[in-house]
Amino acid sequence: MSVIDNAVYVDGRRAAAPDSVGGALAELHRCRGNGTGTTAPGSFCWIGTLRPDVSEIHELAKEFDLHSLAVEDTVNAHQRPKLERYGDTEFVVLRPARYVDRDEVVELGEVHLFLGPDFVITVRHAVEPDLHEVRGRLENDPELLAHGPMAVLYAVLDRVVDDYFPVLDGLQDDIDEIEEQVFHGDPTVSRRIYQLIREVIAFQRAVEPLQEIFVELRNRFAKTGESPDLELRRAMRDVIDHATRVQERVEGFRDLLGNILTVNSTLVAQRQNDEMTRLTEAGYQQNEQMKRVSSWAAIIFAPSLIAAVYGMNFDHMPELHWTVGYPMAVGLMLLAAGVLYVAFKMNDWL
Repeated sequence: MSVIDNAVYVDGRRAAAPDSVGGALAELHRCRGNGTGTTAPGSFCWIGTLRPDVSEIHELAKEFDLHSLAVEDTVNAHQRPKLERYGDTEFVVLRPARYVDRDEVVELGEVHLFLGPDFVITVRHAVEPDLHEVRGRLENDPELLAHGPMAVLYAVLDRVVDDYFPVLDGLQDDIDEIEEQVFHGDPTVSRRIYQLIREVIAFQRAVEPLQEIFVELRNRFAKTGESPDLELRRAMRDVIDHATRVQERVEGFRDLLGNILTVNSTLVAQRQNDEMTRLTEAGYQQNEQMKRVSSWAAIIFAPSLIAAVYGMNFDHMPELHWTVGYPMAVGLMLLAAGVLYVAFKMNDWL
């Protein structure tokens, strides 16, 4: 079996480390040897597994009488965070996360916990988070661990929520970079914004359902006054506070990215309008130049036409031998050019 740690705890201290699930059950039965048929207070076993296969999950379900619906969820995985109660057994699903900055991707894992009166089974479908560190922290605090399975739930919740903060920092750094890209006119920034929005939404789906779990835990810890669970309740309230901060920041990221996308669209539209304005102005200037060129071409064409006609070397042409023929031709050229110049000038072509 893919059991990576298996221990029986008595009064917050590791009393045995069986090499099998059956060994853990036998040790629990020994603890039940108090004549009452129940486990001695402060005694429970914690079985930690990593990516168990279907047969291993069903073996655990048979040994600890786990509910079939919870077992089905564990086999299928890809569940949303939740806390469900089946008789004396609690079934909890958590979605730990880590941020891969190089790819700008939020990688979501999955941890399932079965919490009974005298047992805890943790099923990890991903390497992260390392629950070995969580176990070590609890074993270094016997007073907290003496609270039993609920202490394990608190410690795992605390680790999962604490691991959310580096994800938030990574998202914040990328959002800051995106803001700079937007105002520097980077044409590839829209794709990056869309991708980051998707990652934030996926992260939000892992964080938001935790509030439902905490509502259930608040109801469970609603009793007041001094009690053996007071320390655990205080610790759980601290986790709830951290999770609330995480959720608020994630919601802020989503709103901020939506605003950045809107600003980017506005800036893109503005740049397009500026480019269209520039092209329109360039076209207007080009049109003005064409009018000037056309006007001067027409002015030059009229005298050229007259000169061409009178430059023909025919023997029989009217006014060819007329004394005032040359002055008249030159005058006609100047008159035609002058009339055209005045006409174009009046129409602002020159």
